[in-house]
Amino acid sequence: MTSTPALTSTPVLPPETAPQARPGKVSLSQQQPYPQARVIVLDDDFNTYQHVVECLLRHIPGMDPDRAWQLAHRIDTQGSAVAWSGPFEQAEHYHQLLAAEGLTMAPLEHV
Repeated sequence: MTSTPALTSTPVLPPETAPQARPGKVSLSQQQPYPQARVIVLDDDFNTYQHVVECLLRHIPGMDPDRAWQLAHRIDTQGSAVAWSGPFEQAEHYHQLLAAEGLTMAPLEHV
């Protein structure tokens, strides 16, 4: 009984057929950082401090009551406050949740 020798090497492509980087394509090492954004709540004449605080506590991860009250006060006295900042997709989600609660929102701000 004869056995076939096992293949121990992988074929090497000649340089002209090896995959080449395409012009206009970005390699993994050249990728841009993930876009960041800020979620900004605006002052209005109809949302109460209590409602703003409850919304922030319900929808913004890691929000604590003291911080929520500070932000509500800043929104009222300065006209706006950054409620959250981070990756753009998450910012979109939090922005939509707060807007759905009736808070007046600034457009997402790219960082």
